[in-house]
Amino acid sequence: MEKKTRSFESDLARLNEIVEALENGDCPLDQALKLYEEGVSLVRTCSERLEKAELSVKKLKVSPDGEAALVDFSEEEKE
Repeated sequence: MEKKTRSFESDLARLNEIVEALENGDCPLDQALKLYEEGVSLVRTCSERLEKAELSVKKLKVSPDGEAALVDFSEEEKE
């Protein structure tokens, strides 16, 4: 598969197509294996993108005294 920068949504749509094709069970074995390998690659790519997005998400938090600050989204879970 050629490495192109595709959107998360297009990768996810392609992954859904692969799942449907494999669930139908009418693919020849060689094609099913290629689809499976492509699917594994897409899962890794999507997971990496989600992790990066999670790390970059910030939230505006206002303290009781009215001070506002940007904090990592996951910091609120720790409190």
